[in-house]
Amino acid sequence: MAKKTQPVADILAFANYQLSRTDEFATVDFKCGICSMIERILHNTGNYEGFGFLDNSDSVTGTLGYYSRFYTFSPNIPIKFFNV
Repeated sequence: MAKKTQPVADILAFANYQLSRTDEFATVDFKCGICSMIERILHNTGNYEGFGFLDNSDSVTGTLGYYSRFYTFSPNIPIKFFNV
């Protein structure tokens, strides 16, 4: 079975997208899992720079608003730029 390394920037962008979702499937448990996953990746790779809430007025611990957040891109994460 072939191995593939996924860039941290791609995983972080995907996680931030998932955490911004508001559909019926983006539950507290779903978003909590995304937060746990991306925090582990960012800490293990030395790229954790913190997070911000999407809505500061809806950020009570354990609620859907608490897990509706975005993680900051570290300057150490290489980002690909494409010519359009």
